Amino acid sequence: MSNSGVVNQGVSSSHTASQDMTKEERKVIFGSSLGTVFEWYDFYLYGTLAAIIGKKFFTALDPNSQMIFSLLAFAAGFIVRPFGALVFGRLGDMIGRKYTFLVTIVLMGGATFVVGLLPGYQQIGIAAPILLILLRMLQGLALGGEYGGAATYVAEHSPRNKRGFYTSFIQTTATLGLFLSLLVILGSRTIVGEEAFADWGWRIPFLFSAILLGVSVWIRMTMHESPAFAKMKAEGKVSKAPLTESFGKWGNLKIVILALVGLTAGQAVVWYTGQFYALFFLTNTLKVDNATANLMIAASLVIGTPFFVVFGALSDKIGRKPIIMAGCLIAALTYFPLFKALTEAANPALAAAQAANKIVVTANPAECSFQFNPTGVAKFTTSCDIAKQVLAANSGSYETVEGTGVATIAIGNTIIESYTSTGLAAPEAKAKKAAFEKAVTSALVAAGYPAKADPKGVNKPLVILILSILVIYVTMVYGPIAAMLVEMFPTRIRYTSMSLPYHIGNGWFGGLLPATGVAIVAQTGNMYNGLWYPIIIASVTFVIGMLFVKETKDVDIYAGD
Repeated sequence: MSNSGVVNQGVSSSHTASQDMTKEERKVIFGSSLGTVFEWYDFYLYGTLAAIIGKKFFTALDPNSQMIFSLLAFAAGFIVRPFGALVFGRLGDMIGRKYTFLVTIVLMGGATFVVGLLPGYQQIGIAAPILLILLRMLQGLALGGEYGGAATYVAEHSPRNKRGFYTSFIQTTATLGLFLSLLVILGSRTIVGEEAFADWGWRIPFLFSAILLGVSVWIRMTMHESPAFAKMKAEGKVSKAPLTESFGKWGNLKIVILALVGLTAGQAVVWYTGQFYALFFLTNTLKVDNATANLMIAASLVIGTPFFVVFGALSDKIGRKPIIMAGCLIAALTYFPLFKALTEAANPALAAAQAANKIVVTANPAECSFQFNPTGVAKFTTSCDIAKQVLAANSGSYETVEGTGVATIAIGNTIIESYTSTGLAAPEAKAKKAAFEKAVTSALVAAGYPAKADPKGVNKPLVILILSILVIYVTMVYGPIAAMLVEMFPTRIRYTSMSLPYHIGNGWFGGLLPATGVAIVAQTGNMYNGLWYPIIIASVTFVIGMLFVKETKDVDIYAGD
């Protein structure tokens, strides 16, 4: 081990000195980044169109269940990402970077295109949702192999003192992919109209991926294998068992674990908070209409995205670790004031109502559960859980007081009794639910709680400024991390070793953020308390990263192992 905490490697004379970017290096960065943009575009399409897809492929279910199962299918893509990292990481370390991530983009683009052609439930019955979920899993597997391949390939083509700068272009791809998907969806809606888009036009963005796939494959076919892997292969040093070497030997497994808890877990929650939880908070909690929220998020992405490259380049000068750790720490310290400012800017009437009219839930603690529901299929039937669910759905922050009997909600001078749905016949349960929700909603409106954010009251410049700050936090933790992960592992097992912690961090720690945040809000009664999840994870990463993860920017990655 070198003093940087990674496997020491020799020096490649062609990459030691500062030099201008060559034509080949520009092609490598452009081809890898463009392909990865398209991969993320494919992946995000489904999440953005989940409500429409639920109606087409889960037709036999009620509207709520349609949404639940469409989100379950979306989650399947996140769940299998680490397995894709293992499968394609192993191939990348055995047969090469170029051919492996050529396969990943064909799988991703092909699966997306087929979703655009897939018949719905009304045409082929139960086969439709089954095939949809299988295609989602293929997308997740492909994405699990794509990132590690692209990051490794670019890093192994990069000059030693510009590795952070070169790989930072890969880091822009997730944001650009999300942005591209929003643009294509908005364009399709505008061209065909809302009614036609909901009927058949939603297929256009999926079918459009065929063009993106063709461009990406053509570019990647013209690219050469990375010099580091080519040299190692020529010397006969290619790993025959990369999984065993990566995870079966404590020396490397220890670095994998540190990469996960000391880097990617914190990076993931900051990334998801800044780009997804912020959107969820705007639309679901602050009740800003979807179109306005998406446009403000898009504006913040335009402002913030260049900072991926800024921080990637800065990491070549001052190191990767200081920037990533600073991003985790600053995010953890400022999330509460930023999201409270977001409420004041996006829905001032809600902020005023919460200050003027407190809500109190009186309930038996034995009836109140922690409503962690990542799959969306759990049923909560006690009077306490039902009361909290309804308030959370209506953005009502509340205080919980211990009591006995059936839970009640006090809103100003109005007291509403909840109910227990256990043992009720379906029609009776449905009727009680409707009556209870109507009573709570009416009392909230009477107390000044708005049903939706007033479009005229949204301070758009201030909202965009706050969202841009959140995106800049994302760029701090994400811009330098590809270079750092590449530098932590030896060439022979680099693809496998770096991919797994990245995708566990982002697929699981990041992917669980919305469900965990919602559960914490329902449990505590404070709509901001969902932020404790990213704050705690980012803080843990900061502490472990500062104590145990060592700087890597001066590590040479080019010689054989």
